[in-house]
Amino acid sequence: MSKDIATFSIVAGSLVCNARCAFCVAPMTPANGIGTKEPVINWRNFRKAAQYARDGHCSTAMITSKGEPTIFPEQVSKFLDELEPFNFPIIEMQTNGLLIAEGKKVTDEHLQHWYDKGLTTVAISVVHYDAEKNRQIYVPHKKEYIDLAALVAKLHKFGFSVRLAVVLVKGYLDSIEEIQKMVAFAKANKVEQLTMRPVTKPEESENESIFKWTSEHHVSDDFVNEVNAMLESGGRVIDELAHGATVYDYQGQNVCMTNCLTVATSQHELRQVIFYPDGHLRYAWQYAGAVIF
Repeated sequence: MSKDIATFSIVAGSLVCNARCAFCVAPMTPANGIGTKEPVINWRNFRKAAQYARDGHCSTAMITSKGEPTIFPEQVSKFLDELEPFNFPIIEMQTNGLLIAEGKKVTDEHLQHWYDKGLTTVAISVVHYDAEKNRQIYVPHKKEYIDLAALVAKLHKFGFSVRLAVVLVKGYLDSIEEIQKMVAFAKANKVEQLTMRPVTKPEESENESIFKWTSEHHVSDDFVNEVNAMLESGGRVIDELAHGATVYDYQGQNVCMTNCLTVATSQHELRQVIFYPDGHLRYAWQYAGAVIF
């Protein structure tokens, strides 16, 4: 029986990243052929994977990475070129945003090309609205973090929608007051979507030290329930996504509470299919045996 597919995830780049997140999930999950150099892409299989996703009624393609996709901006451009014939209505890219904000490796010309080729949404990974808190997680080796508000404005200038993909970590956004301030920051900067998910880990980790840090900094289930209660009492449910996430209109801000590393339980639907550069198509990040071809 064929299954509907929620998201076509495209693993761009390599394991290389310009951030140093203590909770990075990439080393905790199987590398599945991803190395530390720009990979050679099996474009023949990529086109088959894109067709498989479209045949599964998938409307969203997500360019992501086991590292940071914008380290290889020309490869991002090539993926968008190859995606164009398949007419995905929504094309997103998940990034830490650092190179886009700096504007050197990822230039205005890249951003314009990506917009012209159909990229609709840039999802920026953050842990807080405060620059110092984000610096501690993403660039602890640097003195300053980027100007997040300026990055959002820059992306808006090119016509992109922006999602702030917030990782909930103990010691960062771990109170209702702080969550409300994060919502206010998103609203003030006209961020189209705000997604929040607790920091998490797979059942079995490939990296013990990251697994330990993540375990120690996981927010409690009680806190997650508090956040959900806040959204339910002060907002309105506007969508229920395929993998169980709920989207709210909360005081005029689009807010989604979701989770990571889950496999859709529906026998009729896959949460995602994931294309790896070596040509394999998989349907789970954490299980090396989840291979379609």
